[in-house]
Amino acid sequence: MPDSGAKIGFIAPNLPVALAGGTVRDILIYPDPMLRENCAPSGYLSGLELTRLAAALLATMYHAGGRGLAAPQIGVMRRVFVMDATWKGGVSEPVVMTDPEILSFSDVQVSMQEQCLSIPDRPVEVTRPESIQIAWYDLRGLFHSQTLTGLSARIAQHEIDHLNGRLIVDVE
Repeated sequence: MPDSGAKIGFIAPNLPVALAGGTVRDILIYPDPMLRENCAPSGYLSGLELTRLAAALLATMYHAGGRGLAAPQIGVMRRVFVMDATWKGGVSEPVVMTDPEILSFSDVQVSMQEQCLSIPDRPVEVTRPESIQIAWYDLRGLFHSQTLTGLSARIAQHEIDHLNGRLIVDVE
C-alpha cells in the first residue's frame, strides 16, 4: 500500500544479507484474475524458495514505493507478504509474514484512503479495525504473535486481503 503520490524507483533501505539483492518483479495490475485467487499455504516452499520470494517482494515493494506487498501481486499464489510501515520516515523495519492469520480485531474502526500497487492511481476510502492481533511464521519457521496498531495494522489487513483474493475496490 503506497503513499499518495508514490513515485517509482525509491531506493531500498539496507536489508539483512539474506533479503538484500532481490529481483524486482512485475506487479500484476487489476483486473488480472490472479488477484482474485485464494493463496495456498507457504509451508510447501523450501526455506531457500521462501527467502528468495521475500527478497523479491521487498525489492519490488521498495522499487514501487510501497509499504506492503503480497506474493499474489507478483504472481506467486502463496500466503506470504512483506511490509515496512516506517521506511519512508527513515527507519526501516521490514517484516516478512508467512501464513499470517488475524486472531482478533479491535472494535474501533477507522476510515482512511488506501492505495494499492495493483490498482495504481485509484485511492479508495476503506474502513478497517484500528488494531489487530496477528500470528505468523518468519522465514526461519518461528511462530510470532503480535498486536499491530495504526498504519502497521492497516497494511497487514490490506495484504492479508490480497492473500484471500480481496481488493480495496471490493469495499467501494
